Formats: sequence, structure tokens, C-alpha cells
Amino acid sequence: MAGAEPSSAWSRAASCRFVFAGYRWHAASGELLLDYELDGYPLCERFRFPLPNDRRAIPDAALNSAMSLLHWVAGVSYWKAGCPQQLTFGARAPSAEQADWLNRLYREGLAEFAWHNHLAPERFEVFRSASQSPTDAGPAGLDGAYLVPMGGGKDSLVAWSRLKRQGLAPITVQVGSSALIRAVAERAGGPHLVIERQVDPALAGLNAAGAWNGHVPITAINAAALIVLALLHGSRGVVFANERSADEATLSDEHGRPVNHQFAKSLRFERMLDDWVRRWIAADLQVFSLLRRDRELAICREFAGLTRFHDVFSSCNRNFHLDGPRTGRWCGRCPKCHFVFLGLAPFMSAAALERIFGANLLADTDILDGFRSLLALDGRKPFECVGEAAEARAAIRTLAGRPEWRDHGVVRTLNAELAGLEVPELDELCRPGGEHLIPEALLHASG
Repeated sequence: MAGAEPSSAWSRAASCRFVFAGYRWHAASGELLLDYELDGYPLCERFRFPLPNDRRAIPDAALNSAMSLLHWVAGVSYWKAGCPQQLTFGARAPSAEQADWLNRLYREGLAEFAWHNHLAPERFEVFRSASQSPTDAGPAGLDGAYLVPMGGGKDSLVAWSRLKRQGLAPITVQVGSSALIRAVAERAGGPHLVIERQVDPALAGLNAAGAWNGHVPITAINAAALIVLALLHGSRGVVFANERSADEATLSDEHGRPVNHQFAKSLRFERMLDDWVRRWIAADLQVFSLLRRDRELAICREFAGLTRFHDVFSSCNRNFHLDGPRTGRWCGRCPKCHFVFLGLAPFMSAAALERIFGANLLADTDILDGFRSLLALDGRKPFECVGEAAEARAAIRTLAGRPEWRDHGVVRTLNAELAGLEVPELDELCRPGGEHLIPEALLHASG
């Protein structure tokens, strides 16, 4: 069946076997090919990493371990098409401990996918191995500048600006070819690196043939790619901009199990990734979020002062589809647009926000239900990267007490619906706190 189009005969119901066939690294070009097979059909995902001008010696064990991690993590996009229960490895196999780690990622990272498709979470615990754990990693001699992944939105810009204020010179990075992210990075200035990523086009054929479809932990895939890049460039660490709010589950399923759209941005995953990297890749490679102590509202407050970026940034995910943007900078209709507008409103004027979004969203009662969903009055938030329900409620309550905002239709209506509910104070939610993995030397740059 090699070479055949999966859509020609493949059946989701008959799917039974997935193979992590191996990867091919071309050091001269920076191209990494990740090979898989689904029920005998070959699949390949491609990455191209920008190479440094001055090549440094990279321990082979560290680079191979990082590429293996990316191979196993990126495979989630293809495995989920049929969710086959038989996994085999054509090359390197994970150890028993690593298999447990991967099972946690697939189970929790695909929890939303499972919920929408009515699949039992146990179905995602498919990694099994009797292989011995690899030797603990030593230091790889990493002392270069921090890498800051850019997503085009406010969070990564706040993390970048904190490092800059401390006199550091971080390198911005993007995964994929988004022109919007590139424009934001250009506004920031300094070196910017682009990791090219190409999903196998055959995945579209699988989807057309009835594959299981839905959300995958894309942040985990990007994180694994960034770890490879950090080794290639000798960077001392990857500084993420994942906030404390990402730990709140989107909802609980019928068995009371949390389903978190943002699992790959959560502290739990950050700890998992840090443990893997330090144990099996490079003991001196730091991976952490500089914003982990902050909720979304605190980040919005800080971003309100970064006016140089207000005309270029966007958090609307309709800008970041694999096949290109499907909107202008802001669609004004999705949960991300609604939350960012609401989160910034306590710290900015209506006129300033209208210049950013092209409209005053809190005055538009036609999209009232979109804002209402952020309050999670029914116990469910939108399946999106938005802040805590308490933050949305606190923002509405705060705006209702301000003359400039209180008569806006969305504010007036939702504030009435909050009557009788205990709503925390805005200032309380803006205080940093909670567990984190921020290095001691950078704690003063963490807000």
C-alpha cells in the first residue's frame, strides 16, 4: 500500500496500526523529516530549522533525544485520524518512563478531542514499552540568548518586553509562516528565526475519508520543535508566555474529569516538559514560562502600556490557520477577540480599543452570547485560549462601575446576570502568585 492515497481505501473503523517509522535529519539544510505509517499508508511531516552562521558542536545524544521527542509528539496529528491501538516503532522506541509521559500527553492533550468525539480517555493510553530508560543527560554547553516564541498576541510581547527591560537580548522565534507574527517580530526588532513546518497533505485526504478530527496539543508540538532549535543555536533556554489562567479547565466531563483546551500551556505540562528535557536531552537547557505567575488580566494591564505594538498585534486565531489567515487582524466574533477586548477594557479607553479592533465590541449586543460564554455561568468556558471565568466576571463588574463603560449594552446586561454571585476584585486577580519554574535569576523579570 506504500504510495497509495489514504483516502482511496482507508477506513477509520478498520484502523488498527500506527508506526513511528523514524526521522531523517539533513544537517546541511536544517531539514527534519518525521516519518509515520497509518495502517500501512506512509505519512511525513517536514520541519526546516534555521541554522546558525557559526556551527557549534552539539552532543549527538542531546540532538537525537530532542528529535525523538518531536517525532513522538508531532505524531499525535496523524495517530488521532484513526486512534489505532497498536503502536510500533521502526527506529528508536521510548522507554517505559517515556511511554508513560507520552500517554499523559496524548490523554490530556486530546481530552477536548475525546470529549467532542465521545471517546473514552483510556483509548489514548497507547504507548507501551519495555525499553530501559536512557542515560541521564549531562550539560550541553548552552549559554546563548534566550528564545522567545512569538504567537502574534499580547502574551509573548509582554514576556519579550520583560526580558528586554532586564538588559537581555532575546531572540524571537515563530513556528510556521504567519506574516502577522513576522510583522510583530519586526516591530520588536532584533534577530528573528522562523521554523518552517509542513503537515503531510495526505492528512486532508484522511479527514475527507472520515478520520477522527479535532483539537490537538499544538503548543506541545511547537515546544518540541523549539527545543531542537535551542540546541542547534546553543540557546540557554526557551521562554514561553503561558499564563497562570491556562491551568483552569474548560469544563469537567460527565465523570468529573477536567477537559482543558489549554493543557499544553498549563503548569502541569510545563513541569512534564522540564523533567523530560533535563533528564533526557540537556541538563542545562531551561524551558519555562515567564508569565506563569500572572493571570490574563495582569498581562492585559501590562500590555496596555506597550502602545508601540497596539497596531500590529492580534490574538484572533483566525489569523493562524495552516492554510493561511481567514480574517483581518480581528474577526470580532470569536472567543479570543471577545476575551482580549474585555481583558483590556479596564485598562484602556473605549476609543483606544476601537482603534485596535475596528469596532467597540462591548457596545454590540448582537455578540452578547459570545461574551456571556466567557463568564461560564453554566460551568463551561469556550474551547479557546481565554482567561479564567472569574477574570471575565471581574472585568464586567469593574466596567459596570465606570461611567465610560457602564452603559455599554454588553456590560449592562452581563453585570445584571452576575447579581447575587461572588465576584473577586480586579486588583486581587492582577497580583502575581502561584507555583512556577522561573529561574531565580529571572524572578525579578516576572512581574
